[in-house]
Amino acid sequence: MTGSILSVRDVGIKFGGIVALNGINFDMSPRTILGLIGPNGAGKTTLFNCLSRLYTPNCGDILFDGQSILDRPAHRIAEIGIGRTFQNLALFPSLSVLDNVRIGTHSRIWSDYLSDALYLPWTNRNEKFADQTAHEMIAYLGLRGAANSRVSDLPFGTQKRVELARALATNPKLLLLDEPACGLNHEEVDELGGIIRQIRDERGISILLVEHHMSLVMSISDKVVALNFGKKIGEGCPRDIQKHPDVIAAYLGAQAA
Repeated sequence: MTGSILSVRDVGIKFGGIVALNGINFDMSPRTILGLIGPNGAGKTTLFNCLSRLYTPNCGDILFDGQSILDRPAHRIAEIGIGRTFQNLALFPSLSVLDNVRIGTHSRIWSDYLSDALYLPWTNRNEKFADQTAHEMIAYLGLRGAANSRVSDLPFGTQKRVELARALATNPKLLLLDEPACGLNHEEVDELGGIIRQIRDERGISILLVEHHMSLVMSISDKVVALNFGKKIGEGCPRDIQKHPDVIAAYLGAQAA
């Protein structure tokens, strides 16, 4: 679809005899929040792993800004503008918040072993850029007081915010958030919802959200796509999805529909 930042077209993937995704289609407009929901085993994380190129679909295509991403390895995804957080934190616990966020700038910096070894002039510029960007993201997410703290010494909710800051440091056009509310208390979930909307509104970033916390998804999403057993069972605005009989059946059982 013209004007979509992300187009998922007939994506399917199998693991042995198990069909994890079966003909998934949807489009995502720029500067929007799309919630991806479904019961456990619905295929949400599998689709996320296809989008971030950890998995390769057996069929179909995924277009980002009109170009297929399936010819790109996972380590080349951040440089085209796709950032990601993980359900299980993928931080470096022994490093400081600042160093963890600096790592997010790697995809935006060119260097090589010889240049770094000789400490050529542009390597100094790279370090300054990484520091400036990391401090900007740390300030943006209210982490200044923890900038020099080891990640392992911080509360879980703060660690979640560090991972989000690192993802933002990649300068994404599309941000993939995998269960960002997992392990957070009610107050932290409410705060997270405000942060996600703020990122969309102030930075113009499109956000694709996989989340089991339904009140969060329904309160911040512009559109919701529902999966079950690897198939899309619903797509639309949050109000329509909440009333969709197939979605109700998937979560509450067939008799509830």
